[in-house]
Amino acid sequence: MKFIDNIKERVRKNLKTIVLPETSDIRTIEAARKITDEGFANIILVGEKDAIYSLAKDNNIYISDIKVIDPKNYEKTEELINNFYELRKKKNISMEDARNTILNNYLYFGCMLVKLGLADGQVSGAINSTADTLRPALQILKTAPNTKIASSFFLMDVPNCNYGANGVFVYSDCGMVQNPTSEELSEIAKTSAETFKLLVEEEPNIAFLSHSTFGTSKCSDVDKVSNAVKIFKQNYPNYNADGEMQFDAAIIPEVAKKKAPNSTVAGSANVLIFPDLDAGNIAYKITERLAHADAYGPVTQGLAKPVNDLSRGCSADDIVGVVAITALQAENNI
Repeated sequence: MKFIDNIKERVRKNLKTIVLPETSDIRTIEAARKITDEGFANIILVGEKDAIYSLAKDNNIYISDIKVIDPKNYEKTEELINNFYELRKKKNISMEDARNTILNNYLYFGCMLVKLGLADGQVSGAINSTADTLRPALQILKTAPNTKIASSFFLMDVPNCNYGANGVFVYSDCGMVQNPTSEELSEIAKTSAETFKLLVEEEPNIAFLSHSTFGTSKCSDVDKVSNAVKIFKQNYPNYNADGEMQFDAAIIPEVAKKKAPNSTVAGSANVLIFPDLDAGNIAYKITERLAHADAYGPVTQGLAKPVNDLSRGCSADDIVGVVAITALQAENNI
């Protein structure tokens, strides 16, 4: 059984409702069909009904058993508009602006469905940028209580790999925080550890990555990571974390014995914290393309309710996997 299939099985017991708002893209329609057939989540497609049904028909996809909501003909649209206006009026938004946004921007409409409890989460990003995907989530849902910073991760499932959790890793942050401070890296690591424990059901071993391993290089970039490790260990002593260390020292036991013999994380890391967005984003794409890994994300963490992103190069199966993760997040309020 593939790792993502285990997540599907877990969420099938308590079905959550997930919004897919990018209904002009056939990958969204294909994913909705697959999810419904597999029976692990309820789906809401948002958009103009005639256009959605026409796209599905042209591609021989049956969707009559999937809920479709057209914002212009939905009985609760006025409620969504009014609530959105109340949320944003301090930002000098007018009622007319609120109406135009909810009626015409399906990502905002979907987030309002989640906000009002009419859905449990949303997945988009197949045709929208990360910024456009996450902006409505941050404006409408905001961060979860006791969360200092929202961030993102990729769940990487690497075939024929004995490292990590049988080839499964959490990579963070790969999609949101451009150049985190030491304090922010520490918080990203904490949230990523919680995420790993939820998804993989194993204890996280957290490696703070760098081009240096325990002081082999001296520069401000290395200092940022080593300081993050100190902050993390002070704030969250119950987690097994270490660094700074290079990627090979983090995951390969033979390398760890040479480069970091006294580390309890080196050689067994399964949560990899990258020093900045450049490193994280490049690493996940290399892993996906060269190691033929399944890459699910970027999945957000730290929001009050789950709204998750996709790579614009995603497949329908990638959307299916992120919906499964989103449903599990919704079930566990993470």
